[in-house]
Amino acid sequence: MPVRAAGAESGTGVPKSPSATMEELEHTCPQPRLTLTAPAPFADETSCQCQAPHEKLTIAQARLGTPVDRPVRVYADGIFDLFHAGHARALMQAKTLFPNSYLLVGVCSDDLTHKFKGFTVMNETERYEALRHCRYVDEVIRDAPWTLTPEFLEKHKIDFVAHDDIPYSSAGSDDVYKHIKEAGMFVPTQRTEGISTSDIITRIVRDYDVYARRNLQRGYTAKELNVSFINEKKYRFQNQVDKMKEKVKNVEEKSKEFVYKVEEKSHDLIQKWEEKSREFIGNFLELFGPDGAWKQMFQERSGRMLQAFSPRQSPNSSPTRGRSPSRSPSPPWVINKTSPPSSPKAASASLSSMSEGDEDEK
Repeated sequence: MPVRAAGAESGTGVPKSPSATMEELEHTCPQPRLTLTAPAPFADETSCQCQAPHEKLTIAQARLGTPVDRPVRVYADGIFDLFHAGHARALMQAKTLFPNSYLLVGVCSDDLTHKFKGFTVMNETERYEALRHCRYVDEVIRDAPWTLTPEFLEKHKIDFVAHDDIPYSSAGSDDVYKHIKEAGMFVPTQRTEGISTSDIITRIVRDYDVYARRNLQRGYTAKELNVSFINEKKYRFQNQVDKMKEKVKNVEEKSKEFVYKVEEKSHDLIQKWEEKSREFIGNFLELFGPDGAWKQMFQERSGRMLQAFSPRQSPNSSPTRGRSPSRSPSPPWVINKTSPPSSPKAASASLSSMSEGDEDEK
């Protein structure tokens, strides 16, 4: 990028110093704008018109570079309806053709465009403003001519004209740039395939019903859209049908999401149940299995109960009471059943003898 000339803060190349002479003003050309904080100026609003003699440049000289105060003035023109990326890329190519260039863009008016090409979507004011806000544009020329005349080229000090090399037949001519090419002032640019104003309009016409329904839904009236009463009702009905389809679709998606969550939760619950069941079975076997804690506890308690019911016999070394060796003493309440008393007197005699025996033992 060339160094900007001193005093060219506004993009017009006018020195700020009040002591500048008329001769300095006449030889000062507008400089390419380096700041993008403001839109490009219009040609008829610039405060400085270059009065210096226009020196003819060759393409070879322009490619080598020019002095900072003498940028190469490149001109590109067009309709620029529905300004799109293809337009911007063409202007970028025109801007970068030479190391030091000043890009002027001419935009044809509505009257001229409708006469030679046809109706536009955007009016001329909208098209002018679209060009002013493109970063590659240094100056916009309103109401540009359809065919470039020597007077127009001299007025704007144009060095070269940039356009795609396809012959542009219009206004009774096979190629409106033929005389520019013959003068050695034409520099070709490349078209961007796949996008053009005609392509965009074709998409709109093809999908007219979709855009009409969308704008009706956004609040535009049928009169503003030039839609008949029947078509308006049809479009509104289709919008309602689309809303119902969208609701059904949302319900289906939510249902699928709910089912997925339920399946995921069920899987987690089954997994947790399996883990808990294994833990329960393990604990049960530890408690009630063949070698479980319950069996050991039951055996210990059974041994204690058996000891309680059948205590161990006294040791042989324990002292014994004096008894007759012939028989062990019988309890006093045991009655000799072998010889029952034959009479009450005999029974009383036997009881008295038993009591005497107890006294003897005492």
